[in-house]
Amino acid sequence: MAQMEQRLLSERSIDQGIASGARQARSARSVTINLAESPLGWLFARGMLTQRQFDAGERVRADWERAQLSPRVTMTWDASPVANGRGGGAGAPDLSGAQIDAKRRFQAAVEAAGPGLADILWRVVCAGEGMRDAETALGWPARAGKLVLTLALDRVAAYYRIR
Repeated sequence: MAQMEQRLLSERSIDQGIASGARQARSARSVTINLAESPLGWLFARGMLTQRQFDAGERVRADWERAQLSPRVTMTWDASPVANGRGGGAGAPDLSGAQIDAKRRFQAAVEAAGPGLADILWRVVCAGEGMRDAETALGWPARAGKLVLTLALDRVAAYYRIR
């Protein structure tokens, strides 16, 4: 049980970014991360994914979140756009360079996964759907999603050059 708990809880520096399996010296600012809070972490904690596959999934999710591609769930409190005409219409969204780069990396990673594999990759890694829910939504038989997800994560790991 202690080994399972050790795999579920990981401590890392706030500045470290994506979790890697290696333990480092404890910094002044650190957080404890529950790896089982995401479906990807749950699979990794139970030995169903390799460290390489887990790191690839975390890179995809980090790019997804950095690019701010998830839908907004609250009201936007930005100032109303000012326009010359009555139609008003806002211009193009003001994206930072980091967001643009993250979106480009995310799209390239999904393309590297391939057309049949990208669906399960996005549902489990980015949308946070459980494996059973993702398989049901895609109309797949039980336990087929795990195999397809591991293939997608291997391709994404090759794209990100994770060893």
